[in-house]
Amino acid sequence: MLRLIPPPLHRQLYRLAYFMRRRWLRLRGGTMHGCILIARDDRGGVLLVRHSYGSGSWQLPGGGVGRKEQPEHAIRREIAEELGCEVRDLASLGTVEQNYHGATNVVHVFTGGLNGWPQADGRELVKVRFFPADALPARMAASVRQQLELAGI
Repeated sequence: MLRLIPPPLHRQLYRLAYFMRRRWLRLRGGTMHGCILIARDDRGGVLLVRHSYGSGSWQLPGGGVGRKEQPEHAIRREIAEELGCEVRDLASLGTVEQNYHGATNVVHVFTGGLNGWPQADGRELVKVRFFPADALPARMAASVRQQLELAGI
């Protein structure tokens, strides 16, 4: 149903939702759960994405975990929705706790391969790229370094 919204309008709605969510989390606080995937290509490159909202920094792909959703299911769903790929050889590396606009975000960190070539959906994600592990971009979210450490990168 959301695919009926033209991509430029959809990106604007993501920006508005991001702004509102940030404000709400600052007021409410609490704990939330997210998930990310550290995916590597056949040369050892690390997959990073840029969202249509937020700081514009490179991040690991992933998203939120629903209230009654298992983190393993959430990461598979997020990767399918945002990148059009299926995750293979999924392995959990554990969790990291990070401050997310006044709330605690418990991030479930996974590694795995991808079936298919990742493509930005043009709505939530605007760029997708594999970076050599020894040449990660300077403009990368601070939380990414902590997450990559779990994978020894």
